[in-house]
Amino acid sequence: MANSKSLPSIFTIILLNLILSFASAKSSTFYQNLSPKSLGLKKEKLSHLHFFFHDIVSGPNPTAVRVAESPSTNSSSTLFGFIAMIDDPLTVGPEPESKVVGKAQGIYGSASQHELGLLMVMNLMFTEGKYNGSTLSLLGRNAVFSTIREMPIIGGSRAFRFARGYAQAKTYTFDLKTGNAVVEYNVYVLHH
Repeated sequence: MANSKSLPSIFTIILLNLILSFASAKSSTFYQNLSPKSLGLKKEKLSHLHFFFHDIVSGPNPTAVRVAESPSTNSSSTLFGFIAMIDDPLTVGPEPESKVVGKAQGIYGSASQHELGLLMVMNLMFTEGKYNGSTLSLLGRNAVFSTIREMPIIGGSRAFRFARGYAQAKTYTFDLKTGNAVVEYNVYVLHH
């Protein structure tokens, strides 16, 4: 039989173990609520970025290349099922020799069987000015025959952490012979 002097000690040990178990269970959660200030977030700003997207599919140095297609892509009036990988320059002006301010890197593909509608998944990576090294992530539908197409900005990095907004795309030029296009972008983004 247990000594009466050892009972409080055993009880104390069990109680301490329970307390420690609850304390450690609470601290091992995979999430926590934070104050925006703890991440250095300040009041949101609205920025407008204006640039030209050069989608070059022909010639010796294409910046957009087809990487996949379905068996019926080439017989489809919308090229349904094709996917292209892009590393398109972003420039200040519409001319190819205009100053490069970044790259559009990602993929687009024909996602509609009845009209030419592209699914755009790309990062707009900036290489100049105060946004050098920052990115914006765009994910949306591009109905290429519409005069102005609107696509959501769903995030970003560095200067654009927690970014949200939209991009408006408008075809500046499209060469029917080569397939090359220059698209004017106006991007409106809220960020900290």
